[in-house]
Amino acid sequence: MSKHILFITSGQPAINPRLVKEADALADAGYTVTVLYAYWNDWATGYDEQLIATKKWKAHRVAGHPVEQPFTYFLSRFIHKLAVKLSRYTTAKCWHEYAIARGSFYLIRKAKKIKADLYIGHNLGALPATVIAANAHNKLCGFDAEDYHRNEISDDKNNNDVVLRTYLENKYVPQLNYLTASSPFIAAQYQQHYPQIKKEVVLNVFSNKNIKPIEANPASSLKLFWFSQTIGAGRGLEEVVEALCFLNTHAFELHLLGDLPAGTFKSYLAGKEEAESLKIFTYPPISPDEIVAFASKFDIGLSAETRTPFNRDICLTNKLFTYLQAGLAVVASSTTAQQAFIYEHLSIGKVYTDAASLAKVLVYYHENRVALADAKKEAWELAGSAMNWEAESKKFIKVVTQTLGQIE
Repeated sequence: MSKHILFITSGQPAINPRLVKEADALADAGYTVTVLYAYWNDWATGYDEQLIATKKWKAHRVAGHPVEQPFTYFLSRFIHKLAVKLSRYTTAKCWHEYAIARGSFYLIRKAKKIKADLYIGHNLGALPATVIAANAHNKLCGFDAEDYHRNEISDDKNNNDVVLRTYLENKYVPQLNYLTASSPFIAAQYQQHYPQIKKEVVLNVFSNKNIKPIEANPASSLKLFWFSQTIGAGRGLEEVVEALCFLNTHAFELHLLGDLPAGTFKSYLAGKEEAESLKIFTYPPISPDEIVAFASKFDIGLSAETRTPFNRDICLTNKLFTYLQAGLAVVASSTTAQQAFIYEHLSIGKVYTDAASLAKVLVYYHENRVALADAKKEAWELAGSAMNWEAESKKFIKVVTQTLGQIE
């Protein structure tokens, strides 16, 4: 009988491609895989249904849904809000587990009812459920640190969110059997805190889809691409827009993929587009499986991370690796992690430090289309040869196999 592995996340599969890749890899390797998740937003729900229907693994949603299971959903919100207040304004630490995510209470309750050989958490909101369930069944557990969680929101050690996250990490990470991290710098931080825990870097790469980049017309505008779950402030886009304002706007197009809610940032983009005659195009979210093909239509992938909070400075997001798969030249902000990656692979693109230096990089590629074509080719070839899930998944499967070997 195959070993049973339970993945737990406080988000949804459609917005956690890293979890989906890991679940697929283990299911393909012959393990029985189950995913436990919670509702996060509406647009991902439809994609969840399409995605899960095609998988070898099973999935269970907990903590309700605002339309389909409204009572449970609103009860989960009440529990979460109450826990946040009690953990913040009292000395009782028993509420911390339920304060970290809306679905935490239900994730813990459901996970404890599922017997598995290995419990794997994704997102800090799933960490308590992962360890508690493993302990309840005297089994093993692991955690995927896609981010440096204690400094996702703030770098102020007295910030309530930082205090909560640090407490939960210090309580539960030492009980793990292994931890994977999405960048060498995130792994290094956890190594400082918890040197006794086995760690492995598993990069945020994607399956090699062999989608060849589209050759750009040298006479056409340079097409810049950026994507995320949400198009909003504080994601480095302000610096991109500022750079475009320095330039001949007719020579560049900015294409943004993601949910753009009504509000200040949407008004900001519209105002800049009108005042500066910028060419800005926005697209609603699409299935994660479609992003590489969609991205291949453009010339340059913008990895416009900020340096603060600290997590943003040391992470390597799926944006960067998506651009490689799509065959785009990569133009990245000078965060610690991105700068190290680009300097290790100089032929795939360039790093910028501010809006002025970004403008210079864009002008360079606009005026040197051969260099642009070379960077696109090098990026695509790097994805095909090394930076792909076919290669990286072997590291993950090895960690799981070795961990499960502890009980054989």
